[in-house]
Amino acid sequence: MSAIKNVALIGAAGGLGPTVLNKVVASGVFTVTVLRREGSKSTYPAGITVVDVDFESPDALKAALAGQEAVISLVGVPGLAAQTQVIDAAIAAGVKRFIPSDFGSDLDNPLARKLPVFAHKVQVADYLAEKSRETALTYTLVSNAAFLDWGLERHFLLNTADYKPALYDGGNTIFSATTLDSVGDAVVSILKHPEETKNRRVYIENIKISQNRLLALAQQVAPGKPWLPQQVSIDAIVKEADEKLAKGDYAPENFIPYLFRALNDPAYGPSFQKTDNELLGIKSVDENYVIELFKRIIKQ
Repeated sequence: MSAIKNVALIGAAGGLGPTVLNKVVASGVFTVTVLRREGSKSTYPAGITVVDVDFESPDALKAALAGQEAVISLVGVPGLAAQTQVIDAAIAAGVKRFIPSDFGSDLDNPLARKLPVFAHKVQVADYLAEKSRETALTYTLVSNAAFLDWGLERHFLLNTADYKPALYDGGNTIFSATTLDSVGDAVVSILKHPEETKNRRVYIENIKISQNRLLALAQQVAPGKPWLPQQVSIDAIVKEADEKLAKGDYAPENFIPYLFRALNDPAYGPSFQKTDNELLGIKSVDENYVIELFKRIIKQ
C-alpha cells in the first residue's frame, strides 16, 4: 500500500480529538484537514484547514473527502452509528484507510462485543470489514483499553474525589491502560505503517494495573486522607442496567456499568495478551507516572 499523505479528521474537537489532531499535525508528515459539522462552533489552532460539511448529505461528504487518503474518526457516542455514512462517502471518494472511533476495549473479545454500550462500535467495525472485502477501502481498529490519564482525571478508573472509590469485584482485576498522548502517537504510526496495520485491530498499552494498585498509589500520595473504598458487585450494577434498558430507559448513565464490566471482569479481555507497541513505537510507563498524575489530581 502506498504512503498516506492527505488525512481528514472528524470529531476532532471531542475528548480524544485535540490530542490526535495535534499529534498528526506535529508529525510534519501529513496534510491535515478537519471536517466540521455545519453550524458547529468548534475552533481549531491557527493554520489548520477546516471544511464545514453537511454530514447528512452523501454528496457533500464525498466532495469534502475528495483527494483524502485517510480518515480518522474521533466522534463521540452520539456520532458512532453515523460513521457508516462517512465510510460510504470515503469509498466513493477513493479514500485508502479509515480509522473509526473504536478506541477502548478489545471488541474482538466475544463477550465484550455483546455489551450494549459497544453496539454501535461493533456495527461500524463489522461494516468496515465487509466493505474492505468489496472495495479498495482498508481500515485499522485501535484498542487501548482504559484511558489512563483521562480516566484518572475524571475519576472513572478510581474515584479519588471523595476518597471513597468504588472497587469493582474486589478491585484486583489487571487491565491495560494507555495515555491520550500514546493513542495519538499510535494513530500517527498507523498512518506511517499502512501495510502492517491493514484491515486489523491493533493493541496498545502503557501499563498494566489494577484498581487496588491505583488505590495504593493514591494512598501513597495522600496518606492523610480519609480513604474508605467501597466494594461494588459488577453483577449487581449490570443487572440493574439490564432492567432499565429492558424498560426502554436509554439514559447515558445506564450504559456505564457495562464499561466497568469490560475493564474489571477478566473474561472480557481488559488485559491485552499481545500488543503492537513495538511496531507503533509506544513506550511503557511505570508507577511513578501514575504517582505524578495523582499529585495533580488529588486535593492536597
